[in-house]
Amino acid sequence: MSIVDKVKQMLGQHSDQAKKAVDKGGDMIDRKTGGKYSDKIDKGQERAGDYIDRGQEGGQSGGTPGGGTPGGGPA
Repeated sequence: MSIVDKVKQMLGQHSDQAKKAVDKGGDMIDRKTGGKYSDKIDKGQERAGDYIDRGQEGGQSGGTPGGGTPGGGPA
């Protein structure tokens, strides 16, 4: 079992705690940046919560949220 599978399993078992941690972490970052990135942080918190909820449904395909690979080609 890969580390990603283990994390997904833990999120499924403790989804409420994971969502609280996402909210708490986002709020801390928002405070540290003086609210400069509030809209982006809120969007990230929402997407993370949606991802956690999808894992609970059991219909998870194993892909990454957003469907793409981060980064791109070589520099």
